[in-house]
Amino acid sequence: MSADHVVGVNPMFARPGEARAVERFRMALESMLPETAYQVVHDEVMLDGNARLNLATFVGTWMDDHATRLYAEAFDKNMIDKDEYPQTAAIETRCWRMLADLWNAPDPEQTIGTSTVGSSEACMLGGLALKRRWQQARRAVGKPTDRPNLIMSSAVQVVWEKFCNYWDIEPRYVPISDEHQTLDGHDLASYVDENTIGVVAILGVTYTGMYEPVAAIAAVLDTIQRDTGLDVPIHVDGASGAMIAPFLQPDLEWDFRLPRVHSINTSGHKYGLVYPGLGWVVWRSTDRLPEDLIFKVGYLGGDMPTFALNFSRPGAQVLLQYYQFLRLGRSGFHDVQKASQGVAMYLARAIGEMDAFELWNDGSDIPVFAWRLTGGYTDRWTLYDLSDRLRMKGWQVPAYSLPDNLADTTVQRIVVRNGLGMDLARALLDDIRDAVGYLDLLEGPLPAERHVAGFHH
Repeated sequence: MSADHVVGVNPMFARPGEARAVERFRMALESMLPETAYQVVHDEVMLDGNARLNLATFVGTWMDDHATRLYAEAFDKNMIDKDEYPQTAAIETRCWRMLADLWNAPDPEQTIGTSTVGSSEACMLGGLALKRRWQQARRAVGKPTDRPNLIMSSAVQVVWEKFCNYWDIEPRYVPISDEHQTLDGHDLASYVDENTIGVVAILGVTYTGMYEPVAAIAAVLDTIQRDTGLDVPIHVDGASGAMIAPFLQPDLEWDFRLPRVHSINTSGHKYGLVYPGLGWVVWRSTDRLPEDLIFKVGYLGGDMPTFALNFSRPGAQVLLQYYQFLRLGRSGFHDVQKASQGVAMYLARAIGEMDAFELWNDGSDIPVFAWRLTGGYTDRWTLYDLSDRLRMKGWQVPAYSLPDNLADTTVQRIVVRNGLGMDLARALLDDIRDAVGYLDLLEGPLPAERHVAGFHH
């Protein structure tokens, strides 16, 4: 009997490749059947958590069957190659123009934007534009450009720390506190000087989901300009909130209605309802993006402008975003986001009614909320212990310390995304109540060394 025949009739898990452990860190000398290689990889990732039960991440974990089919049809499209894929490029432009309109740009036809791999790249581009415009303005009047600074909340997402580190910018963190839970303009004047390239306002703080009041920040900067002559722009990090506020809080002024807002980023793969790998950044007008940040590329077949940190990147997610814009429209996005907010506020209300907890916020901004243990409730267990108990049921609900002045405060956070319905929410509440009941019955303090649940941005 030939070796091929033996492989063909062997049960899957008796085939070469499955009957022995595969090499982990060296490429094997021999090939294996595609079915076997698939099974090896498939079985290994069974050890991952269930994405739908991951309440730590903001990243989308569900799309409908039509989107999945479209995704599979576009795996091979490279977004950078606009000459080869001109229609995908045209769709990209339509998407960021739609966003410019959604965010109330004065003239959407005179805006400029781009897709990115995620909000991190989009934030980097927004920050670079702030730095470059500041440098150009300083050089025009013969002033030095060697000490730029950027002002942001101490609860800022880590990408802004990276940005300042990578591009030699001094980060100036305004600490949050019980009294000022977000960057709200308080004491902002003491942080601004002639080297300030801009202020980052977060529409949906990663730690808690709360909106920073962009209009209040802009008003303080208006006062600073009147007093000092310093004209400081705002970049809105709307990774989550920029795809929530237009539908659920349409009267909230946070976007291009405020002249001081120069640029906005969002994550298509968060509340843009697309699978991972997509961000967007839009400038209120073309003059807000310095021309020298745009490169012309001719070696892909045409003379194409590009302004991105990445080069080759997937085009499929851009098509998925366009699909969602077509499929849902404004009314559909409202319905989806309203349903998520309803689940978040239902969970927050129920958790806030438990003796063990007090809410930090209630999910009425983006569908995200956090809570902490009631003061003096227990010295026998912590929110880290609760996180561990919930993980045993498959739920990922992170616990972590707040930054700076609130470093002694531990909170737990739930991110409600499309795909977490009311039935699952009730099941989660049952599991939280069971876990609290179990922890309350334990005698004596729990071990000091505990597993700390991961904190996902």
